Amino acid sequence: MLSPLRVVYGSERDHFGELWLPEGSQSNPLVVFFHGGYWRTRYDLGYASSACQSLAGVGIAAWNVEYRRIGASGSGWPFIFDDVLAALSFLPNAANRFPLDLRRVVLCGHSAGGHLALWAAAQAARGVVGGPPPRGVVALAPISDLHDAWERHLSQDAVVELLGGTPSEVAERYDAASPARLLPLGLPQALIHGTADDAAPYAMSERYVGRAVAAGDRAWLVTLEGCGHFEAVDPQSPVWPIVVQEIEAMVSG
Repeated sequence: MLSPLRVVYGSERDHFGELWLPEGSQSNPLVVFFHGGYWRTRYDLGYASSACQSLAGVGIAAWNVEYRRIGASGSGWPFIFDDVLAALSFLPNAANRFPLDLRRVVLCGHSAGGHLALWAAAQAARGVVGGPPPRGVVALAPISDLHDAWERHLSQDAVVELLGGTPSEVAERYDAASPARLLPLGLPQALIHGTADDAAPYAMSERYVGRAVAAGDRAWLVTLEGCGHFEAVDPQSPVWPIVVQEIEAMVSG
């Protein structure tokens, strides 16, 4: 029975992640996973544990990363983003302690975590993060466009809480934090989204992928017909093998 290892990447209470390692001692590809919950503190990494455990079961190490969320001390802008960078910059240290192959790293996230994964990919591709760049990103029902999220008032204007204001009030933060404004990311991107998602609109992923391709990125949309918000992160759902297939293809390059 697999169980996770707690790996601390910084000095704050939420600077840790659960590392799920496959059985055996060989060097493993790694998925760095960011959970969702519209960046709010009442949601934590717990709901993504089963997905990360499932990945370890097929030979892919998965680090389920926690971070400071809205509602905690020192949260929101820029702290969440600082935490993401700190976690990624810690990977060379983690590889010294655990059997991880940093040449085969994929960023992944669900919902607001999908936003963080896409944003992190942009930073890594620009050399902001130390260590080898990831091979790509697999974003599950991501919030890929923060301006669109504000216009739709998603989750009671969660993006306003995240960034500390509206686009007219803190325009530079929206431009710096929104993956849609950072295109091209310079890395392959697979967006996986259900057409019946009532928490993160499928149309946002459609628009994002179109813009990414137009900007010169290799990006594609995997459509989950009739699926809602959580099927893509549930190992018991019939579409989970599709998610695993995309991740396996990404770590293989």
